[in-house]
Amino acid sequence: MINQPVVMLDFETTGLSPAQGARITEVAALRIVDGRVVERFVSLINCGAEVPYEITALTGITQDMVDSAPSVERVLPELLRFIGSDALAAHNASFDAKFLAAEAERLDLQAGYSELVCSLLLSRRLLPGLSSYRLSSLADSLGIRFSGHAHRAEADAEVSAELLLHLSERLRGHHKCVRVDPTLLAAINRLPAAKVPTFLQQQAA
Repeated sequence: MINQPVVMLDFETTGLSPAQGARITEVAALRIVDGRVVERFVSLINCGAEVPYEITALTGITQDMVDSAPSVERVLPELLRFIGSDALAAHNASFDAKFLAAEAERLDLQAGYSELVCSLLLSRRLLPGLSSYRLSSLADSLGIRFSGHAHRAEADAEVSAELLLHLSERLRGHHKCVRVDPTLLAAINRLPAAKVPTFLQQQAA
């Protein structure tokens, strides 16, 4: 288990980059405490954006669903309050973090999370040699099942949370780390892969 609360975040969006005009269409944020999800924040979001056909084909999120959803002006402040000062995690965290920052900036708000943890980077460092580190591929490799539709925010966040807990148990069991907390996870993220084994030996010692 992770010794401090972590909020696992997943956004669905209209594109790859807010700098190119992409906006968020759905969010799921799951608070993990003592190895289980204890709170959820899930919502479709209306940013006044056009949902491309290929995004609907991938996610199942339609223009009508977004048009009838709560506005970003309502959802984002609630999301930021939900996250609070807990650590934030996501699979490919830089993607979700840049959308969170961009939408917060539009509303003159700021996220207050303490650490940013990326389960994609952690997987590359703690599970070397896999052919793919996409969330669906990792789920298949580790026997983690999607309870909903892949590429929907809540289902992806649930699988990402299970993945993060699996990696935390690997740190405890295989690497003998006594304390697994967001600070340790973020430190592993920042290290080059070649330096991770020595770093983990030092943590175990």
